Amino acid sequence: MRPSRREFVKWLSAGGISVSLSHLAAAANAPFAAHETLPGRGQFNPATKGAGRVDGVAKVTGAKLYASDFRANDLPGWPQTTSHAILVRANDATHVYTGMDLARLTGPLKPSVVVTADDLDRIGTQVPEFYAGDLFCPLGKTPLYLGQPVALLIFEKFDAFDQARLVLRDGTFVKFGEETGPVIAPDYGSYRFTRVADPSPDKPDIYSPIQAGWVSPKKVQTTALPVWSPLAREMPADYVKAAKLGDQIRAELAADDASLLVLDREFETQSVDPMFLEPECGLAWYSGKEGNKGGNLELVLGVQSPYEAAESLAHLLGKAHAPYKPSHINAQFAHVGGGFGGRDHTPFILYVALAAICFPGKPVRLAHDRYQQFQGGIKRHPIKMRSRIGIDRSTGLIKAFAADHILDGGGLQNFSANVAVVAATGAIGIYDIPKVDVTTIALHSRGVTAGSMRGYGTLQTMTALEALIDEAASELKLDPIEFRRRNALKQNGRTMTGNPYIVSVRTPEILDKLEKHPIWQQRAQLRQTSGDRLVGTGVACVTKDYGSGADCSLGRVELGADGKVSIFCDHVEMGNGIGTALANRVARHLGAIADEVSVARVDSYDVLGLVTSGDPYTMDQKTQDTAERNPRWVPAISSATSASIGAHVGTHSAAEAARVIFRFGLWPAALELWRIPKTDARAKQWASASWQHGQLTMPGLAPLALPTLAATAHAHGFITGAVAHSFSRWAWSRARFPLFGERYRAEIDALAIRRGNNKFERINRVSVKFPPTDNNRIGTAYTSMCGTLVRVEIERATGAIRIAKAYSVFECGTALVPEVVMGQSHGGFAMGVGYALLETLPPFEGGPGNGEWNLGRYLVARGSDLPLRDLEIEMLKPLTPDEAPKGMAEVVMIPIVPALINAIHDATGHRFRALPVTANLLKGVLA
Repeated sequence: MRPSRREFVKWLSAGGISVSLSHLAAAANAPFAAHETLPGRGQFNPATKGAGRVDGVAKVTGAKLYASDFRANDLPGWPQTTSHAILVRANDATHVYTGMDLARLTGPLKPSVVVTADDLDRIGTQVPEFYAGDLFCPLGKTPLYLGQPVALLIFEKFDAFDQARLVLRDGTFVKFGEETGPVIAPDYGSYRFTRVADPSPDKPDIYSPIQAGWVSPKKVQTTALPVWSPLAREMPADYVKAAKLGDQIRAELAADDASLLVLDREFETQSVDPMFLEPECGLAWYSGKEGNKGGNLELVLGVQSPYEAAESLAHLLGKAHAPYKPSHINAQFAHVGGGFGGRDHTPFILYVALAAICFPGKPVRLAHDRYQQFQGGIKRHPIKMRSRIGIDRSTGLIKAFAADHILDGGGLQNFSANVAVVAATGAIGIYDIPKVDVTTIALHSRGVTAGSMRGYGTLQTMTALEALIDEAASELKLDPIEFRRRNALKQNGRTMTGNPYIVSVRTPEILDKLEKHPIWQQRAQLRQTSGDRLVGTGVACVTKDYGSGADCSLGRVELGADGKVSIFCDHVEMGNGIGTALANRVARHLGAIADEVSVARVDSYDVLGLVTSGDPYTMDQKTQDTAERNPRWVPAISSATSASIGAHVGTHSAAEAARVIFRFGLWPAALELWRIPKTDARAKQWASASWQHGQLTMPGLAPLALPTLAATAHAHGFITGAVAHSFSRWAWSRARFPLFGERYRAEIDALAIRRGNNKFERINRVSVKFPPTDNNRIGTAYTSMCGTLVRVEIERATGAIRIAKAYSVFECGTALVPEVVMGQSHGGFAMGVGYALLETLPPFEGGPGNGEWNLGRYLVARGSDLPLRDLEIEMLKPLTPDEAPKGMAEVVMIPIVPALINAIHDATGHRFRALPVTANLLKGVLA
């Protein structure tokens, strides 16, 4: 049974460690959380009617602090001096590791502590399952991957640390012996997704993953890649059925059928770095104790997944020997200076904790510089793809699609299997294709670990797809947008896994917008394929899921007697504007922007007493039905801020808590002030009330200001605070709670309330409906769409490419803060340009794992690479006033890449099938 935060503390105490994620225990002055709380309406900067920023001023004035901004003397109760640590990493993964040249660090450069694999055995650490593998490469073994840590060096003085890190940078500090070749390890996951639709769209599919479940080949072969044939030895029956149907699809594509246009193409994408502005950093202090009882371990971290980080640290040291086993771990989470997925489930936190444990009494800071971030940070998966598509020549309708994906997952598994699945299930993009067969495998290699990153596999597979779609339209002599329109999946149509989206599908509207835009209308007259300058136009349209299928959030909202509003949320601010989104979504229920918004908080909901057990992705229905009888049980307690879930999931629990406060706090207060008795029909018309300029209004009644309502609610003991938990598995959990004589129903599964100024009290649900476990087969049910047009100009002599004009149009349901959404779109455009034209990391020895990479070699998009004055972005209005917010942070990046590829072909006549398309490559094909 995975416990609640409160139970978690007790559980770990039984093992010798208690855990909290709160203010510093020793803080006498302003606690750490005060630095991390957004100022709210005190610095509210409206951008549009009814929405605005609570984080903008702090960002641009430098008042917003990140993990890298803190030193020990900034934290009340900590020692005043900070020591510094360096992770020493292997720059070779084909020879035996024989040690370090520590003789080069003598005199003032000598480290105070050296931590190696032998020390981990002495300490008694245990690696969390997600990070399975040696934390440090042991002596006499070949490193598992380039960049694998071999030691942690700790320096008491900054000057020694600063000089030593320069000594380490020349690449000869780590020593190697016998050549062994790279370590061979099992793949991280292999899957096959096959769907055969019935000829009648109204009838069930003949076969689909949602009907039959996901299948994998049995690993009995000795080959590096799976043998995907159904005839391979000892294949399980479920796989055989999918494989036979898949082979039939491939046979149809291989047949000599003049009525069918078949394209068979290969595409390859590269490894890139997330390039967030703040490299990974952490600060830790272990007070240490003599004898068998350990001290307190205090940490300041910046991650996308606070709850997971705390659990991993407790697991790491849960069986440590005295005196290395802390009696208490207190983790505090700072704002994050960019994430893009690269800080989701990062092993970096484990080394921060080890640094402090191994240097007790001294606060230790472990911070990557950019060289180290390139060498050790999580990367995007490079993918090799082979795609086959069959289109009926007479109708222009796609009949079948087959693809094979090979992902390089690098040295540790991380999220490789998940990325492979998402890449595969997104491989047919916006299209309705009745027969699909996609295989995918994520391989171990000696490269730097690949994991979560913006676009999460679909960036790669949809780029290959949209380039293929453009080529098919050209072969059929069809307008590229018209070809897309003919084949676009309609509302209630089935995806590749066999389920319909349960949100709006607005592809036709987006395609219409693209078609009517001047960039597209003028493409023929401005196209230029000869002379010194070539001009071409490209289009792409994509969809991207948001959510992971087991997402949840925690929210706490408090209303003071003076009308001041406070919000606490477990999701993370990493440039995504979650604090502002929270403030604005809650304001829709309470009429005012919060006075303070505290994010990355997983310490404020103990009253719920939540417990969890099992894996929400793999549990069966019977297990869930049994577990949910406990009114405190939920499938998962807290999620990472990833998968574009900030607006949809991250704000949901706080919004539902605010709804409870309005319904059972402010509305009864309004009835008191309006002198409307409960027997009056108007007493049940809360849905007709609306907020205008901070006042609650109803037709024919006097407006009521929030402070007046709040004071009345407090005076009468109405609800003035609420804590809620929500869970989503492609649908929200729903529960009923006994409140004031009724059974209140909401899209949450746990609730606590505060009456007036009293303490919070848990309200046990009387019924609950969690999303069925079969939803795990869906793959995705939430999606957003985005289309892009670009016009490029290419200099024939140099290959230099300029984006002359660009237009992107997307939909995201209800935009909580349009200014933030537009900022995400601009950032996504820049990242797409970098991925398509500039960024690349070579694999293996010449790549970032050698420790020699920095921004002098790695090119990212700059202002000069972007159409700063000629970029138009349009956000579609929600279809209904109450349409839920959708995740859009990833989808706005994806179509940029294939639109550029297609524009380059339009200008040059050459189809590039590998990224990035650099100026040198363009110059080569134009010579």
